[in-house]
Amino acid sequence: MSERNWAGNVTYRAREILRPASVEELAAILAREPRVRVLGSRHSFTGIADTDGVLVSLAAMPGEVEVDAAAGLVRVPAGWRHGELVPALDAAGLALANLASLPHISVAGAVQTGTHGSGDRIGALGTQVAAVELVTASGEALVLRRGDDDFAGAVVGLGALGVVTHLTLEVEPTYQVAQTVYEGARWDDVLARFDAVTGAGDSVSMFTTWQDADTIGQVWVKARPGRADHDVLRALGAVPADGPRHPLPGIDPTPCTVQGGEQGPWYARLPHFRLEFTPSAGDELQSEYLVARADAREAIEALRGLAPQLAPALQVCEVRTMAADDLWMSPAYGRDTVALHFTWILDTDAVGALLPRIEQALPESARPHWGKLFAMDSATLARRYPRWDDFTALRDRLDPDRRFTNDYLIALGL
Repeated sequence: MSERNWAGNVTYRAREILRPASVEELAAILAREPRVRVLGSRHSFTGIADTDGVLVSLAAMPGEVEVDAAAGLVRVPAGWRHGELVPALDAAGLALANLASLPHISVAGAVQTGTHGSGDRIGALGTQVAAVELVTASGEALVLRRGDDDFAGAVVGLGALGVVTHLTLEVEPTYQVAQTVYEGARWDDVLARFDAVTGAGDSVSMFTTWQDADTIGQVWVKARPGRADHDVLRALGAVPADGPRHPLPGIDPTPCTVQGGEQGPWYARLPHFRLEFTPSAGDELQSEYLVARADAREAIEALRGLAPQLAPALQVCEVRTMAADDLWMSPAYGRDTVALHFTWILDTDAVGALLPRIEQALPESARPHWGKLFAMDSATLARRYPRWDDFTALRDRLDPDRRFTNDYLIALGL
């Protein structure tokens, strides 16, 4: 088999990909196969989905979105992409509180790796989960609901606890969002008013190439009606872009969602990219580190100091925020968080040399995104996650024979 991930930097070693068409077929696979991992939309840059056993795709599993509008809940097949979920929600007049930058990723894959959107008052995607349904190594169909003892350990489960088949998500009535891109802000000014800038909309992203350590290339402000504070950006000397922009300077903005302050449905503004386009300027690698919000200034100043080293290997860096959560393996566990995302050129050696330098320079609150490249060792990770031992104990109970383990998890010490 020569299947590869989305970026092409990982070739999966599994001897085959199995596509069960029912929970019963899935349970039978788990009963006979000693090593199993789940393959989602392949938008991971690490070996988190790799295995020397078999890969399971949920693409053939039947299912539809089950809406309970009165309770504000929807039950979603795990293998669906957000872009497939959105039409069903929209038809019911419902919405999610947030979306990731890409609507192309699978619902369960995003949640299991701690993926997030952005917003001072909005949590990572896992905070929308009200229940997790998974098939464990023993073939048991297990349902964990918010409030259950193991729930907070299972939401961001890294695929180590079982095969997630469905998620129940909290929803709300549909809403509109407008997106405005600003240019010309400077780091010194933004860091002096960081809370005001990141609070200028429901979701705010800052993009820089680190070619210039003083100027921010773009600030994207996404807000529901009446929630944008454009005066904050204007007071810092930023001006609205004179046309559509791609996060990467000079790239055709056609794949990006509508900007210019034009209101539209939540699902057509919160992501950076439209579902109908491939969300890439070309081959790339990605890394992301998430630091405590209290350490945001220290972290950004550290990157400014590394700018001459970062710029040659970098396409763009994005800075955004999210609210604290209580999910054990979430990078936002226990603290409001600032995410520092790097889209690199496809140069594994150059990126591999930079990651230890970045990790050494960042404050000790830095935690990596589980689906993106990092160099942090298992001992460091265990120190930075207060519920690490609780998670490993949960894994030991649900998968005592390590059917769901792989080299990636072993390297993490899991």
